[in-house]
Amino acid sequence: VQLQASGGGLVQPGGSLRLSCIASGRIFSVNVMGWYRQAPGKQRELVASISSDGSTNYADSVKGRFTISRDNAKNTVYLQMNSLKSEDTAVYYCNADGRDVTNVLIPRNWWGQGTLVTVSS
Repeated sequence: VQLQASGGGLVQPGGSLRLSCIASGRIFSVNVMGWYRQAPGKQRELVASISSDGSTNYADSVKGRFTISRDNAKNTVYLQMNSLKSEDTAVYYCNADGRDVTNVLIPRNWWGQGTLVTVSS
């Protein structure tokens, strides 16, 4: 199973970006999908997550500015980022947990390759 993230780039403070992440391969099921980020010199942190039933969880630092959503039929998760700040600059990674068809009894966790978001004037 592979996760392919896209949508990063350079944006001015106050601007918006939308990240997308598609899970593909021998998927049996996908449960929680989420976005993490890692800024230079800092640990990777959870930004937002969404379960298969639509329940969401956000880091305090992004509440009210970021919105996570997903399309279960497409195994895709999105992150709409508004009112971006310089401190949002980081590499954003998508993550998912689920099961693949090779052995549906074993829970798996998958990571995407990361997409860089730079907020700067």
